Amino acid sequence: MSFTSKIKTEISKQKYNRLEQISLLSGILKNEIVEETIKIQTENKDVANLIFNLFRENYKIIPKITVRKLYNYNKNLIYIIDITKKQEIIEDLSLNKINPSDYIIDDDNLIRSYIKGVFIAKGSINDPKTSRYHMEIVVDNKEYSELINNILNQYKLNSKILKRENKYMIYIKEAEKIGDFLRLIGTTKALLYYEDIRIYRDHINMTNRLNNCEQANVDRIIKTADDQIKDIELIKKYGLELLSEKEQLAAQYRLKYKDASLQELSEIISLETNQKITKPGLHHRFDKIKKLAQKIREKEHQNE
Repeated sequence: MSFTSKIKTEISKQKYNRLEQISLLSGILKNEIVEETIKIQTENKDVANLIFNLFRENYKIIPKITVRKLYNYNKNLIYIIDITKKQEIIEDLSLNKINPSDYIIDDDNLIRSYIKGVFIAKGSINDPKTSRYHMEIVVDNKEYSELINNILNQYKLNSKILKRENKYMIYIKEAEKIGDFLRLIGTTKALLYYEDIRIYRDHINMTNRLNNCEQANVDRIIKTADDQIKDIELIKKYGLELLSEKEQLAAQYRLKYKDASLQELSEIISLETNQKITKPGLHHRFDKIKKLAQKIREKEHQNE
């Protein structure tokens, strides 16, 4: 069972009062009117049972359910639910207009129930274990996509709309916001699974970034030391006496400790000579060595 299917199963098994059931059913059935019937298809048995029970309990109607086997790799079953179109149901559930009636989204609980229904019919969330973070709801109508987007952003979910061929996708990319959406629809099991994976992935990513940063620092230390050694070797050809005593001391210790960082080298010199030298002080000495080496190179180039 996919992560999205698990979420929809969890929604289907939640408890709803009479008004919440109407809001939920309205969200599920929006844009599902086909000619003379209200028709919805789902591969989720729990969702099919939910819709069947919602019609039976609220409208005393027994929907027609057809079960077919899909000709895909897994040969999943698909449940097709048909309800003969009745005008009072369409009007009661606000299926014939973009904006639901006030009583469908009159308070926070009803709005959440409505969004649950919309997600059951049109939504999906990528499994955080196997792919990038992505949540989407795909609808047919631009105005309706704006309505859903506005509702989601009332909860600061930072959702956006993208036109996809002749449909409109309301989507969320931020990992934390997808977690907030799962909180919004009350799917506790899915949220715990999602957050466990997200925290684990964030930890791995942070570890990788730290390792990359540490490696970059090591590479930079090695290059800096290598450049300093090249400068010193060049000056040695003409005599280290060209350097001051302090600069000669720095040069001698660099040649002795070729892989040491400036911080390590400053500590070694301080310990072995009993002369306190800080990292900035040592950097200043090597800067003077570098400038002298550059002058020598320029002079050698002129004499070629």
